[in-house]
Amino acid sequence: MEIKTNKELLVCQSVIGEITSPLGGVNPYRINPDGYSDVYPGVGGITYNLRIGDLAGEKFGDHVEPGVSISNLTDKGGTAGPNRALNIFSCVGNVAKVVSGDAKGKTGRVTGKHGGIEHVLIDFDKKVLEDLTIGDKIQIKACGCGLQLKEIDGVKIMNMDPALVAAMPLKKLKNGKLEVPVTHKVPAKIMGSGIGSSHSHTGDYDIQLFDAPTVEEYGLEDLRLGDFVAIIDADATYGRIYKTGSVVIGIVVHASCVLAGHGPGVMIAMSSKEGLIEPTISSKANLATYFKKMK
Repeated sequence: MEIKTNKELLVCQSVIGEITSPLGGVNPYRINPDGYSDVYPGVGGITYNLRIGDLAGEKFGDHVEPGVSISNLTDKGGTAGPNRALNIFSCVGNVAKVVSGDAKGKTGRVTGKHGGIEHVLIDFDKKVLEDLTIGDKIQIKACGCGLQLKEIDGVKIMNMDPALVAAMPLKKLKNGKLEVPVTHKVPAKIMGSGIGSSHSHTGDYDIQLFDAPTVEEYGLEDLRLGDFVAIIDADATYGRIYKTGSVVIGIVVHASCVLAGHGPGVMIAMSSKEGLIEPTISSKANLATYFKKMK
């Protein structure tokens, strides 16, 4: 039975961005914790061969964003306000429509938000990717800010379209907890870059995969982009912190990294300070699965 929400009270509003260019630093080398340096593809642009459902740690890259990366930093006055709105109000599952260029009129869906660079990430069909160009404008029908579960107390929902929540096989248990399918459970002790943010409505924080015994213990070698994961002993209700007994549900939004303190990025989807989330392992707990149900 579908979990009831307050979706009828939510504002649906347009936000817009344009496809960014990949970035290259003055020094192109990145050094891993073992001291090895190399040149890696990174954030931004149109990534043709990395999308939701693909392994997060397979490709040769650093912080690579799947599909299409957009931002709104074109204001001539220099204000970051439009990009903050794009990042705050866009929610995973929102419909994104191309409004300029050869792919005008084609639609995709938001898959996540990447902090630091402050990008919104969007998945399109492969054929659409081929017609897109850096600089094309994409408008998002933003809906999800303020979403609440009517029947579950103590679980905060963030960054998700109501239609995505409806597509997930969520279940209210007799003990009052919310059962949420996840592909992996992640110990909070290995969460890195992005921890300590004062809120969880933009950005992400990273799963460090540098400790081989922990990766093996929790089976993290097969993390995929779009996976829903449970972070155990973590709270993100009002910022990302370590807290014994709390549970966070996140979505893997960008690929793995070589820099110390970094790894596959996780955007917050749910948080329970009181630990009222019961994660259950399911290989189907991925955006690629849920998006099919939303069509």
